[in-house]
Amino acid sequence: MNEPTFHHRQNKNGLLVDRIRRDGLEKTIRLLSGLISLVLIIGVSVSPRVSGQPQVRDDLSADIQIPPPPFTDGIFPCMDCHADMETNPERRALEDFHDDIVLKHDEENRWCMDCHDAENRDMLHSASGKPISFTESYKLCGQCHGPKLRDWKAGIHGRRTGSWNGQKEYLLCAHCHNPHSPEFKKIKPEAPPLKPGEIR
Repeated sequence: MNEPTFHHRQNKNGLLVDRIRRDGLEKTIRLLSGLISLVLIIGVSVSPRVSGQPQVRDDLSADIQIPPPPFTDGIFPCMDCHADMETNPERRALEDFHDDIVLKHDEENRWCMDCHDAENRDMLHSASGKPISFTESYKLCGQCHGPKLRDWKAGIHGRRTGSWNGQKEYLLCAHCHNPHSPEFKKIKPEAPPLKPGEIR
């Protein structure tokens, strides 16, 4: 079998010609295809950062402040009352205390201990059991409401105040939504404004 003949010159293509001579054309094409694929994959993964598209951080940076959760007066810390109580994990109607809480938040599948930590009531917990403080309750909400969490971190969902490029204050989900019944109550729309000719 005749090998392809190459006119070897010392130029920028010299390394490629040497590789083709040493490894053969087919191996070299496979290597180049792999390198091109790798460059494309890296380019796609880096392109949002290079193109200036906003990046959503996994954790909030130090320049973001979150006010304390909106606890009902006298209810927190929970362990003030629960420290001496035995935990009852059974789903049931609450009768002695917290009987004013009506769960309308996937109530067919959820109950108190799905979010509240059974051992330390001053904490919440993730689906994996990892403790979450009430000041980081957005992490708990974000397990089921991922797109809303992404939008909240980017400043699209919820309320954010402060500087555009500096210190910001975010409100927690619970500042606007009751975590036990997060859907907003329906409100009657206001009448349309009067037209200038209708004003007396």
